[in-house]
Order: sequence, then C-alpha cells, then structure tokens
Amino acid sequence: MENEALLEKFEQLIKEQGYQELRVYLDDQLITDIAELIHELPEQAGIIINNLSIGRAAAAFRILEFHVQEDVIRELPAAKVAELLNELPADDRTSFLGELHSDVVKELIKLLNPEERKITLSLLGYNETSVGRIMTPDYIAVREEWSVKQVLDFIREYGKDSETIDVIYVVDEKGKLIDDFRIREFLLVATDTMVHTLMDDRFVALHVNDEQEEAIQIFRMENRVALPVVDDEGILLGIVTIDDMLWIANEEHTEDIQKIGGTEALDEPYLDIPLLKLVKKRIGWLVILFIGEMLTATAMAFFEGEIAKAVVLALFVPLIISSGGNSGSQASTLIIQAMALGEITLTDWWRVMRREIISGLLLGGVLGIIGFIRIVFWNSLFHSYGEHSILVGLTVGISLVGVVLWGTLSGSMLPLILKRLGADPATSSAPFVATLVDVTGLLIYFSVAFALMKGTLL
Repeated sequence: MENEALLEKFEQLIKEQGYQELRVYLDDQLITDIAELIHELPEQAGIIINNLSIGRAAAAFRILEFHVQEDVIRELPAAKVAELLNELPADDRTSFLGELHSDVVKELIKLLNPEERKITLSLLGYNETSVGRIMTPDYIAVREEWSVKQVLDFIREYGKDSETIDVIYVVDEKGKLIDDFRIREFLLVATDTMVHTLMDDRFVALHVNDEQEEAIQIFRMENRVALPVVDDEGILLGIVTIDDMLWIANEEHTEDIQKIGGTEALDEPYLDIPLLKLVKKRIGWLVILFIGEMLTATAMAFFEGEIAKAVVLALFVPLIISSGGNSGSQASTLIIQAMALGEITLTDWWRVMRREIISGLLLGGVLGIIGFIRIVFWNSLFHSYGEHSILVGLTVGISLVGVVLWGTLSGSMLPLILKRLGADPATSSAPFVATLVDVTGLLIYFSVAFALMKGTLL
C-alpha cells in the first residue's frame, strides 16, 4: 500500500496490544487510508472498524466491498454492530442489508432503534433495482411561506442530519414537492426575502419506482448532486445523491462488461469469488455457445458435396466466419454502450439500421477488395488456387461483403430487439453474436460460391 507508515504503525500497536493508542491513531487517519488498510489486511478488518469512533467506522464501512462488510459484521461484537448499523445512512444500510440472506437481515434489523427500523423496512420494501431502494429520507425541506432567515435557521438546526444541504426542497402542507433550490440561492439574497418570491415551480424529480439505470441518465443530463424522489401523488419521500448514482453506474458498467464478454455478472471481485462459483458463472454461456457452434459443422456437412468438388473453398472458411463474427461483435458492443449512455433508444432503430447497412457495405467492401487482391496476387506467385483463382477471389470478396453486412446488422439490431422484449441488451454479448454470424456466414459463403462457380468448379 502507498501509506506504508500507517501499515507499520498499525502492526506495531497490534503486536504491543496498545489499543487505546490505536483508537486515537486510527481516528486521526483519512477514511480512504483506513479503507486501503482494510484492503491490505482484510483479516484485521473487524479489529480496525471496532477501534474507530462510530462516526468514522460508519464512514469507512460504507465504502468497503460487500464481502468485506459481511466479514466485519461477523467479527464485531453485537453492541458494536448495533451501533454501526444505526449510524449508517439509511440508503447505505439498506444497500448492505439487501445483499444479505433474509434470515440474517431479520436478526440485524432487531438491532436497529425503532425509527431506523421503520425507515429501513420501508426502503427494503421497494424493488431491488428501483430508485426507492437507494434513496435516503435525510434531507432539508422548507415551506414556501417562510423567510430566507427562517430557512437558514432551520438548516443550522437540522442540517447536520441531512445527507446534503446543497439542495433545499420546498413542500406544501401535505408534503408535496413544489420546488427546489440550490443553497446559494438563499445565501445570496436578503434574509427577509420570502421563499415563494424566489420560486419558479421548475424542478426535476425521480419517481420512487423508477429504474436506477434511468436515474443515472437523468443525473447525467441535469448535472445535479442530488435529486428528489416522489410517489404517485408527488409527495416527497427522500432524495438520491450523486455518490449513490456513481456507485450504481460503476456496478452497472461492470455487470454489462462481464455480460458482453459472455459470462453471468459476478457478484464479487474476481480474486475473491470461489472457483466453483466462477466456473458456474461461465459454463452456462460456454455450453450455449458450444451448441451454437455445432451448427457450423451442420452447415458445412450440408455443403459437403461442394467442398469435395472445390476443396479450395474450405481454405477460406475461417476467414469468412471470423470477419463476420468480428463485425458483429464490434456493432453489438457499440450499440450496447450507446444504449447504456442514453445515446440510442428503441425509437432510433431505423436510424441505427440505416447507418449499419452503409457501414456494413463499406467495411465489407474494403475487406472484400483486400481478399480478392490477396487471392489473385498469391495465385500469380504460387498458383495455390488453380486456374479459377479469379472466381475464387470474387466468391470470397462478395461473400465478405454479405457476411460483414449481416454481422453489423445482427450485432446492432439484436440489443434493440432484446430491449424491446424486456431483456437486458448486454446479454446479446459479442460471443453470442459471433456464434450467430458464424453459422449464417457459412450459408452466405457457400450460396455465393454455388451461384458463381456452378458449371466450373461446382
């Protein structure tokens, strides 16, 4: 680790059992350094957290990986666990509990005080992927009939319990959200200014049942540090902050990358996940892809007669199927990423198809020309492909145009189709598209060969 002094000092104090000095020393360190220390000494995570003041323990605990958090909870005394869980922000506590087995959750919830228990049970009641699951009820809400002075006094009294005071929310007597303000808007006007005179009734809010992925796009477009969360009646239920969105975005990005690579999403860091569980995550797609690739042999068996008559055709099978697979993988990766960033929606399908048709023709044309020139040139030097090398070159060149075009169309349309069916577009992984294009690419290749070479080689 970078902070070698912290590591050495910690090990020294543990060896000397200087726990009083250890508590003072750890409380004087940056939270990020504490997290790094835990990462370096995971077996000491419980001791480190147990020797931090409760506020700093909660701050360090909330940024640890889930499997480390789980180990810490197992190692801490029950009293410290209760203190830690009650100290955690509601959204972080809910996120942690949501990953645990239900029996464990029941026991830990008993450790919460009545108010925190009520909040936690409420948040756990929302769908796991919804905004409601990650919102916090700790925010500042004021009334439109207040003066700026009253608002500032209210913030001074209750602001320390809020997740953020960068944004202040205005609610009516029923708790309905009617406006929001950046705090600087209150700081830059006279204290006797009334809140309602500053209101413009323009605000952006998330619905409690919105998907977290959708919320990421709204944060990106609105450039906010926090957004309010409302129910069907517009009642303000809580807020979601940018740190939660960054965490969710990172998890979604990691999950999508793993799915694009042809595996199930891993729930733990690669080096921490048990080997058998890692194999289980990977074997499913490998079996599916393997069975899919068997269709390649079936396709080649169908054209066995043509291959027997013109063995030279078999030489270019790897070239054809790899070119189609590569173009399909490129297209699917680009489209999945564009969809994740909100650059493409289902309504853009025709624009995507039109671009990919043109792209496929251009890409296939370039590869086809290169393939044709290579075959003709190589044959002129070594006579490798016989007297019909021009026909062979044309067959390969035209097939490459067709296969690459089909690959780009398959790779670009499949994520959109899956999205339309309600599935995760990331499951249209590069290996899956490549397998699909391998089989159909052979059909295109031998069909072109049969059309061009009938009466000569075939």
